[in-house]
Amino acid sequence: MVNSQASGVPPAPRSCAGCGGKIADRFLLFSMERYWHTRCLKCSCCQAQLGDIGTTCYSKGGLILCRSDYIKLFGACSACGQSIPANEMVMRAQGNVYHIKCFSCATCRNRLIPGDRFHYINGTIFCEHDRPGAALHNSHLAPLQSSSVLTDQKVC
Repeated sequence: MVNSQASGVPPAPRSCAGCGGKIADRFLLFSMERYWHTRCLKCSCCQAQLGDIGTTCYSKGGLILCRSDYIKLFGACSACGQSIPANEMVMRAQGNVYHIKCFSCATCRNRLIPGDRFHYINGTIFCEHDRPGAALHNSHLAPLQSSSVLTDQKVC
């Protein structure tokens, strides 16, 4: 995010990506290859004016986010604890977020992909074949609750 000030020669009027109006202000912001009024570049979640709270912003899934909301929504991988870059796809399970490469079975370490069935037991991910007690559940007992792997959808 760059805060630009007119100097010497007046620049051609630019249109704001937020409101569509002409930017005639002394300061303007340039972010995500577009120009913004300082009042129009806002966090999609908390509505904070991003020019007022720092020099960086984050974009993911069509959202523009402040650092705080980005970390809350996409922060650290629940498996490895490392941060997740804004441009990286993620996997989610039970409110936790994972790097795609980290979303794997705790037993066989095979990576799960969208469409795979998995079991989430006490914070641990198991593939369909390695879930604890699988032999018992192949008899007459009801199967454990299972989910399908989905990529990140709704964030706020």
